[in-house]
Amino acid sequence: MQKSDVIIIGAGAAGLMCAMQAAQRGRSVLIIDHMQKIGEKIRISGGGKCNFTNLHCSANNFISQNPHFCKSALKRFTSRDFMQMLREHNIDFHQKRHDLDADESSKGQMFCNKSAQDIVDMLQFGVENAQGKFQLGTKIKDIKKDDAQYVIDTDRGRFSCNSLVIASGGLSIPKIGASNFGYELAKKFGLNIIPPRAGLVPLTFDKELLDKTGELSGLSINASVSCGKGSFREGLLFTHRGLSGPSILQISSYWHEGEEILVNLAPDLNVFEELKAARNKQPKQMLRNILSGIIPSRTAAMMASLSNNDTRIADLSDKKLRIVGDMVNSWKIKPKGSEGYRTAEVTIGGIDTNEISSKTFEAKNVSGLYFIGEVLDITGHLGGHNFQWAWSSGYCAGQVV
Repeated sequence: MQKSDVIIIGAGAAGLMCAMQAAQRGRSVLIIDHMQKIGEKIRISGGGKCNFTNLHCSANNFISQNPHFCKSALKRFTSRDFMQMLREHNIDFHQKRHDLDADESSKGQMFCNKSAQDIVDMLQFGVENAQGKFQLGTKIKDIKKDDAQYVIDTDRGRFSCNSLVIASGGLSIPKIGASNFGYELAKKFGLNIIPPRAGLVPLTFDKELLDKTGELSGLSINASVSCGKGSFREGLLFTHRGLSGPSILQISSYWHEGEEILVNLAPDLNVFEELKAARNKQPKQMLRNILSGIIPSRTAAMMASLSNNDTRIADLSDKKLRIVGDMVNSWKIKPKGSEGYRTAEVTIGGIDTNEISSKTFEAKNVSGLYFIGEVLDITGHLGGHNFQWAWSSGYCAGQVV
């Protein structure tokens, strides 16, 4: 049986950061992963350039049933700390040019100049240079706690450690290895799980609504979208299945099945007042033509049709104009569902953080067992926040395991 001080399950962003920190402290570290490649989510993110952090990352950018949990780690290892690490490894990066109308949460996005592989290589070098080891392509059969140590049975042999770190991620993007391993292990050791669901994911429509919006597929528009406590103003994209784009991905993390979302297609204008003014100036114009001066023409035609008022604007009363205006400024949509974990960037929910120390990431009632990264009930907004959570939680756990 091979013994290590620390075994980390999961060779993603959080696991690699934790392994590097622990190994650099002189701990013997082994990373076990069922995939053959490490850091695959890092590699594919940001179009291959990895949106690795956000300059404005704070607890306000995260969703959790315990919103205070992430504060300590985010303060102890910040976005600037990670950028300094990149500078020390001569990795060039840049800030994405943002839309002036976009929300603050989407600004400050940082990307690699060359390739996301640079970050994977940096982390791998950090682990191996400090004598950390990898055990890849290895399936875990069972994990047991034997007094002060953990024994891990795998299809490649048996391993043991005093500190076991679970960095196995969530359920999003199963094609790159996502699984429910972390949740099942947590349940085995008596920890509570906040029911997981797909987040940062496109939303889908039923056939009736798709028949009305299908011709808009591929059209992008700047919009404000809200649901519950969430509200985002960014790009919205009509698709052949429903809606996508940054504003929709963001609001999907706040949306629950059966709920409506509100879409404002002209967030800078009071459309009712615009239509009233147009009725005086251009009374012979059709409604769709007036709307096409406010929103894209294809969207204008759809809205005019949905309102059942696609006639000369002179023939429309204030009441009818207000109905149209409200549709554009507050379009109520009830999505059928989402595209699910197949395309979701993150998993909402996970291991209940009330069961975990916010300083060490050790389970409060199970000594030597740690959970970091996406497997926890901490989910960031779009724009680099989830990677920063991986770096911060991995770094903090790596200082103590």
